[in-house]
Amino acid sequence: MKKVKHRNLTNRLSHTLLAFLLAFSTLSFSQEVAEAAPANGGGDVALGKTLFNANCAACHKRYNKSVGPALHGVTSRHDLEWIYSWIKNSAAMVKSGDAAAVAIFDEYNGSPMTAFPALSNGDIDNILAYAEVVKTDPVPTATTAGGESSAGGVSNNIILGILALVFLMLFVMLLLVNKTLRRIAEANGVEYEQQEKRLPIWKAFAQNQFLVFVTAILLLLSSGYFVYGYLSQIGVDQGYAPVQPIHFSHKIHAGANEIDCTFCHSSARTSKTSGIPSLNVCMNCHKNISDYAGEEDLEKGYTKDFYTGEIKKLYDAVGWDEENQRYTGETEPVEWVRIHNLPDFAYFNHSQHVTVAGVDCKKCHGLVEEMEIVSQFAPLTMGWCIDCHRETNINVESNEYYTKIHAELSKKYGVDKLTAAQMGGLECGKCHY
Repeated sequence: MKKVKHRNLTNRLSHTLLAFLLAFSTLSFSQEVAEAAPANGGGDVALGKTLFNANCAACHKRYNKSVGPALHGVTSRHDLEWIYSWIKNSAAMVKSGDAAAVAIFDEYNGSPMTAFPALSNGDIDNILAYAEVVKTDPVPTATTAGGESSAGGVSNNIILGILALVFLMLFVMLLLVNKTLRRIAEANGVEYEQQEKRLPIWKAFAQNQFLVFVTAILLLLSSGYFVYGYLSQIGVDQGYAPVQPIHFSHKIHAGANEIDCTFCHSSARTSKTSGIPSLNVCMNCHKNISDYAGEEDLEKGYTKDFYTGEIKKLYDAVGWDEENQRYTGETEPVEWVRIHNLPDFAYFNHSQHVTVAGVDCKKCHGLVEEMEIVSQFAPLTMGWCIDCHRETNINVESNEYYTKIHAELSKKYGVDKLTAAQMGGLECGKCHY
């Protein structure tokens, strides 16, 4: 019997198929990378988005003016070195008489920008890369039942279906060719070389003591890392957004109608807590507003009838007779679900921050005017508070007490600004008593 050594055609076809799949994946990955590439050629857009949300989103938007100017296009308006200096210490630039810095300071009513000395130039490059991404307005195209767009293109579902069919045909052909070659070899008495039987992977792994030792060490270290990360998140409820008994849209009230936060949470100006507004505050407006006439969000189910129904729940809670325009006296308490909840051992005073320090509500609560359902924006951890105390400057103007302390610190330590941390904001007894 004639013995012929040759590589199985199955291997060749499988290698060809694998190469084709790798090429297709590489092409798709390259396209994704090209789409995610930063607009100004430097910095990481993904990291920039994280830094932007953590440090800038409270006062800035990318494309629209907010508490501060829009960040998109800032690299074309100012030099990069100027931007570094401005972000790290804007007050010093205004004090030095820089024309651009003074113009921005005056434009925003003499309100200084929070200094971010902890941000490196690389961090700022990442933020700028995210800010300079060109805004794209998606153009909706109606699709037919077959998946083809009305603009004449072919939908991705059809393309993926064709590719899946091609791969299936290649797989079937591979099996048929392999089966045919075996029959021909048996019919002609050709003996083809069989591959040696290999040990199972698990058995080969168990016999390699060094590999087992290294794997055990890696598993222990990775387990410790994940356990530590899990334990560090206990009590951190960032992103918590409970469903309330009466749907209250901050996007409508604080956003579309521009109602100030302290109109409803009035005790935030004078007391430790911000307080839950009484339903009588709601009725100041909703005695006359009984139907919703604003925009709808059909995808989320927020129709006009939905919002009107929530107003009726308010009437039931306060005992308001809409037909006779009077209170019936039959009230029901509304069990609001608390969103922000600090531990009992942590002291926080709203009036000290809102009234005395003048901290904007967005600093801790985010862009509430864009939230349909309010969620916890900041982590509210001790490290997050300490970072804020280190970065926030105290306004010493028209205040002899702070002016004297600032002068003494500047004389003794060369301090050019007065932060909450320098005023004792890092002392344990300030927050834990």
